[in-house]
Amino acid sequence: MEQDVETPAIIRPSKLPKQAREDLPKQLAEMDRAKKIQRYVQKDGKCNVHHGNVRETYRYLSDIFTTLVDLKWRFNLFIFVLVYTVTWLFFGLMWWLIAYLRGDLDHVADNQWIPCVNNLNGFVSAFLFSIETETTIGYGYRVITDKCPEGIVLLLVQSVLGSIVNAFMVGCMFVKISQPKKRAETLVFSSNAVISMRDSRLCLMFRVGDLRNSHIVEASIRAKLIKSKQTKEGEFIPLNQTDINVGYNTGDDRLFLVSPLIICHEINQHSPFWEISQAHLAKEELEIVVILEGMVEATGMTCQARSSYVSNEIKWGYRFTPVLTLEDGFYEVDYNSFHNIYETNTPSCSAKELAELTNRARLPLTWSMASKLSQQGLEESRDPEESSLEPYTDDKSQTERNGDISKMESESKV
Repeated sequence: MEQDVETPAIIRPSKLPKQAREDLPKQLAEMDRAKKIQRYVQKDGKCNVHHGNVRETYRYLSDIFTTLVDLKWRFNLFIFVLVYTVTWLFFGLMWWLIAYLRGDLDHVADNQWIPCVNNLNGFVSAFLFSIETETTIGYGYRVITDKCPEGIVLLLVQSVLGSIVNAFMVGCMFVKISQPKKRAETLVFSSNAVISMRDSRLCLMFRVGDLRNSHIVEASIRAKLIKSKQTKEGEFIPLNQTDINVGYNTGDDRLFLVSPLIICHEINQHSPFWEISQAHLAKEELEIVVILEGMVEATGMTCQARSSYVSNEIKWGYRFTPVLTLEDGFYEVDYNSFHNIYETNTPSCSAKELAELTNRARLPLTWSMASKLSQQGLEESRDPEESSLEPYTDDKSQTERNGDISKMESESKV
């Protein structure tokens, strides 16, 4: 008896176009490389550095105020509540201990007995009196008497220490609340940096902007190139920092940040990008850290905003889309186009190669004249007899030669 055998269905993958098959390995390689890039500074400005094996932890306690300010909010609030609670409990215990040692707790119902603190009949009432004393509430129900010198001394100590605790903790909270870190949230950087031509020079550019109407006073911009290097002696320097000139010599690094500005770095012989081409940039492992500093107009405190660009975020041959338009009586900024870029004609060679090509294009205009004159001089040196027969040249021959030279100059210019 024959049985039907089911043959498994063969599912063939769809054949991709040739261009897609060629681009797929490149895209996968770029994605794999992008995953491996380790940032030194995150896009939001946080430094990606963790301090480990710090043995001298006492240094943090020597600057306890800064340590408390740098803590996260949940820890800061916990310490704030803990400090006040501990001080209230401690001095409440001291008031209860004085009442216990003097015997005030045994004469609560005795009207003839003069206690240290009136109406203090247990630890709870002592705790409430401690809170009233330190916070200077003074409800008037529990009052210290003048027959208790130890209570008067404790009252003075608690008042002084309470003022110190208030000044320290309230000051810590005030500084933490007024920190200008959140002000940096409204200072924005473009998501990409671009390299293109500007005034016949190859330039690296990025854009910054301020979303608030209150301005940053004395704003200044800096840029650093983070790249590991090896010295001539073989020393390896990880994450070496190199300054990128964004107008320090000309004053262009000091900004009037009312509307978005494009920060420009001219790639010249002093630039770290002098010998980097488009193909070389795609293989480089580098990071550009940009730092914007200034004073907050409302508080006068210094604010700093940071961001960074890795090699795959530097777009070669692009420019930023304009965002500023003139309306009826005012200028309007379109922040929807703040990060937009468009492609432009840009040479893919490095700035050094571009400068050499430019010089070569200019040299033939002068070298052609010199070469022709030198060839003419060689021809004259080959006929010494003819030159001896003609020891001098008359005015006519000299005029003809000058005419030939001027004709050669005009030909070379054409």
